[in-house]
Amino acid sequence: MKQVTLIYNPTAGNEEHSSKKLAALIESAGFACRLYSTKEEGWQQFDSDTDLIAIAGGDGTVRKVIKELLNKKKKYPIGLLPLGTANNIAKTLGVSGNIKQIVRSWKTSTIKKVDIGTLVNFAEASFFLEGFGFGIFPYLVKEIKDRDIKFDTPEDELKGALKLLHKILFSYEPHKCHLEIDGTDHSGNFYMVEVMNMRSIGPNLMLAPYADPGDGELDVILIPEAHKEKFADYLLQKMVGGEEEYQFHTLKAKQVKIFYNGKHLHADDKMLKLKKETEILIEITAGSLEFLIAT
Repeated sequence: MKQVTLIYNPTAGNEEHSSKKLAALIESAGFACRLYSTKEEGWQQFDSDTDLIAIAGGDGTVRKVIKELLNKKKKYPIGLLPLGTANNIAKTLGVSGNIKQIVRSWKTSTIKKVDIGTLVNFAEASFFLEGFGFGIFPYLVKEIKDRDIKFDTPEDELKGALKLLHKILFSYEPHKCHLEIDGTDHSGNFYMVEVMNMRSIGPNLMLAPYADPGDGELDVILIPEAHKEKFADYLLQKMVGGEEEYQFHTLKAKQVKIFYNGKHLHADDKMLKLKKETEILIEITAGSLEFLIAT
C-alpha cells in the first residue's frame, strides 16, 4: 500500500475538508495516510519513506510546502487538493473538481514535470512558482495584507481584489526598468512587469493564458505606460464576469535581468522590498517538481 503524506492548511476549505475527512478519503482510495498541519511546528520533518506528498490548501500553502521540498534530496510526486480562493497553480495544471475524484485519480495519474523560476542573486527569495514581478501587483499584495480585508465568499474576495487593483492602477506612477530578456533590451516605463511560470496570479489574473509551466521557459508580461486605459478596461470587464481578452505583450524567456528603481516586488504571494537598487537575475530551472495530473 502506497504511503501518502498529507500536508494541510487547517484554515483552508470548510467543514467538509477537515483533516480527518481528507485522511478518510485518501485511505478509502487505497492509500495509507499520515497528517501534518502547516500551523504546527515540525511539519517539515515528515517521514522520508512516503510515496506521495498531498498538499491541501491554496496557492500560499503550496508555495510553503514546495519551499521545503526543494531542500530535500528526494523528489516526491505531488498531489494537489485545491482548497484556496484562487488556486492558480491547480488551475494551470488542470487539477479541479470534486476532492474525492481528485484523490481517486492519483492511482492512474501521470507525472507532469514542472519548472520553477530561480532568483539567482536575490537573498530575500530564492524561487517562484507562480510569478515574480514589480509594479501595481506587489501593492495589491501589500494592501490586502495590511487591511486584512474579510469577504463573505471566495467570489467576493476575487472581485474585491480586482477592484482594489483597478484603484491602485490610477494612483501608481509607472517606473522605469532596465529589462533584458535573453540578451535583448526591452527597457521602458511600466505599470507592471510579471515573469510568469503559471498562467495566472493573485485574483485569477490570467496574464499568461498559454503558459506551460513544464516547457522550460518563462513568460514575461509587460504592461507599458501606454496601455493604462486598456488594462483598466480589462480589469473592469473581469469584475463583472466578462471574457474580453486583453492582448498582453508577452515574451518567452530562459533568462531575465531586471534593474528596477522602485522598492516593492513580489515572488508569488510573498511581498519583497528592495533596500537598494539591485540587478536581479532570473533563470528557469526545468523539471524541478513532479505533479500528479489526471489522465
